[in-house]
Amino acid sequence: MAAAAGRVWSRVTVAAAAARGPALVARLAAAPAPARPVHSCVDPSAGLSEDQKEFQKVAFAFAANEMAPHMTEWDQKEIFPVETMRKAAQLGFGGIYIRPDVGGSGLSRVDTSIIFEALSTGCASTTAYMSIHNMCAWMIDKFGNEELRHTYCPPLCSMESFAAYCLTEPGSGSDAASLITTARQEGDYYILNGAKAFISGGGDADLYVLMCRTGDRGPKGISCLLVEKGTAGLSFGKKEKKVGWNSQPTRAVIFEDCAVPISNLIGREGDGFSIAMNGLNGGRINIASCSLGAAYASILLARDHLKVRKQFGEPLANSQICNQALQMHGGYGYLKDYAVQQFMRDIRVHQILEGTNEVMRMLISRNLLHD
Repeated sequence: MAAAAGRVWSRVTVAAAAARGPALVARLAAAPAPARPVHSCVDPSAGLSEDQKEFQKVAFAFAANEMAPHMTEWDQKEIFPVETMRKAAQLGFGGIYIRPDVGGSGLSRVDTSIIFEALSTGCASTTAYMSIHNMCAWMIDKFGNEELRHTYCPPLCSMESFAAYCLTEPGSGSDAASLITTARQEGDYYILNGAKAFISGGGDADLYVLMCRTGDRGPKGISCLLVEKGTAGLSFGKKEKKVGWNSQPTRAVIFEDCAVPISNLIGREGDGFSIAMNGLNGGRINIASCSLGAAYASILLARDHLKVRKQFGEPLANSQICNQALQMHGGYGYLKDYAVQQFMRDIRVHQILEGTNEVMRMLISRNLLHD
């Protein structure tokens, strides 16, 4: 079902879908409007094509109906919402920019950003994990051989299997090229030793997209391998207690004489760093989109709060400008009863992961100077 949904999703408007099957038409036609309709200058659909407005409509509806009502519980009880994500995959959101021949939706990066921004209004933490999962699936689809693509991408696109991206180590964060997890070839296997830190989905994910050292120091000595959960020698650290992103587990991923078939190599030996950076180039856009969705939801929450909260006998909306949504809630914004604080906690890590703000500025300046 997920693969079929993905195949039609690449040109999904109600009219176009009519020629492809009544089930999709019914789903689109029945999709309710977003819980918080837009009546202001902050219009997330401005400038979008009709197709993109349809993607956005369905994503907003899913966020409002399937994610937002559970966001607080997922955060407080640290629930990894597997079944909800699988429902999202039935709409094509498990492999948004993956090729259709392996179950993906085949959409563009812009379309993907629109979808992640809309989904993030329902739960930024869960959407951020889905963006990482999509990035992993894309790396396999883009750089893996046909056997790897057809083996691993279909269950990832349906989210029957979940993926984790393994680059960061205890001693190498922004300086990813200095990683020291090793892969030593013995016969038809690589023997892995080392550890990865702060891995989203660690311990719960089924497939680990691992960057490891097969050669000399530096980026050219890094390769990319796929490691399945349950492989002998693969283990996990304790579940981390985090400020935000509590709907996705974070653990260290540990390799102790872990034997992985050579056939699980993505690309060629020495391609790993380039593959990892290509993944992050798109992943950073995905995470930025999640931040925009959280910001949009926070603005609407602040707007609604200001309309009903009064100071000095009149609504706060009459006397203040919206610049920080939590600040506009006053003391209420610091209470966990109010969703705005969770959006703030969940997106704070977006300034760190997949390249810190400082690294992003360095990359931008390098690109400008190169031109």
